[in-house]
Amino acid sequence: MVNKSAHNALLGWYEVNGRHELPWRKTDNIYHIYISEIMLQQTQVNRVRDEYYPKFLARFPTIQTLAEAELDEVFALWSGLGYYSRARNLHKTAQLAVKGLPCEKKELLKLPGIGKYTASAICSFGYRQNVPVVDTNIARVLKRYFGLLAVQDKTLWEYAAAFLNAANARAHNLALMDLGSLVCLPKNPQCEVCPLRLECVGRVEPELYTQKKKKEYESLELFYALYIKDGKIALRTSQEKLYKGMLVLPDTEPIEENFIAAFKHSYTKYRLTVNLYHVDEITDEFVWVELQELENAPISSLTKKAAVFIEKKGEIYGF
Repeated sequence: MVNKSAHNALLGWYEVNGRHELPWRKTDNIYHIYISEIMLQQTQVNRVRDEYYPKFLARFPTIQTLAEAELDEVFALWSGLGYYSRARNLHKTAQLAVKGLPCEKKELLKLPGIGKYTASAICSFGYRQNVPVVDTNIARVLKRYFGLLAVQDKTLWEYAAAFLNAANARAHNLALMDLGSLVCLPKNPQCEVCPLRLECVGRVEPELYTQKKKKEYESLELFYALYIKDGKIALRTSQEKLYKGMLVLPDTEPIEENFIAAFKHSYTKYRLTVNLYHVDEITDEFVWVELQELENAPISSLTKKAAVFIEKKGEIYGF
């Protein structure tokens, strides 16, 4: 399956069009590359590059500093990125691999939150090993290029391995990733500028290879209390799967006369309707957080949304 002309065309395209400016591509620091890979799961590249990656590494520049940190501080810097189990697993992995991440894929797979893709990415992009990598973008390119319909992940990885450019595996994998992100798009792919277009089986009907089952979402309605006193807000530590370990608003019974506002929020498979109520006391266990420090607390994006109503309704309720 090795195709030198396709390899050369792909690398030529990548040299001109690839996203070489991304900071995690300009470093050989394995830990920094690992952080980027975890952050990029389910998160747009621009948000990671501009907001979270530099701030996180400024506070935790080494795996040792991350291992020594309190989980609450890790959550605080992760706040807004979503999928908070990633932050929890980062912290656990740092404590297990405090001397450095292993260079063998089978050892990486033993660490919390590191699956087949992440382990392969660390080996390829960090340790520059001759291994294939398959993420969502690369999978789409492979499906179209080889004309693969209803294909299993195992088969995709086999095709990726067979197509791998052994002379420059790292650049090859990054090129396929960028090709999927910039050219071989899920809808309206730019086939006319694709370096693989001449041999691409899927160029005739490219959207045939990106048809997905409609996602099913679970609707939940939540009722939260805003208990604010002397410039502080009451929060509790979540023990539920939703935002486990993070500070969240206390639950409350819906009392019509205490209603403040409602808003929509999405979290993984959930579509939430969040109702906020003003209360004057809470019987459950809680912790006080200074309103001025709320942005730096280990809270979720849901709680950040709710915080907007504190300022809007503050004068009414004497916040």
